[in-house]
Amino acid sequence: MADSPAPTPPAAPAPAATQPAATEPVTSAAPAFKKGALVRVARASYGASLEAAASDPEPPNYIFEGPGEILAIKGDYAQLRWRRPVPDVWLRLDQLEAYSAA
Repeated sequence: MADSPAPTPPAAPAPAATQPAATEPVTSAAPAFKKGALVRVARASYGASLEAAASDPEPPNYIFEGPGEILAIKGDYAQLRWRRPVPDVWLRLDQLEAYSAA
């Protein structure tokens, strides 16, 4: 049988000094909303979102006019209730803006 080359040992990990430092997790720039806040959907943010692609091609105007009330917040999403006989919806916080009656 012919001599086969010896397997090469695995590479040693880089010394700690050359490894990148741990960074803080990136937080979204979404405004901080609380339960009960009145909001409306930001047309620009919603229009290019995955949620818009999964919904009707033409969203109802009342979501952009508001107000919708935040019922619950979980992670990056808020459950909204509109003052209409329609189901509650979950949307990302970065798609919402504070409602102002003016």
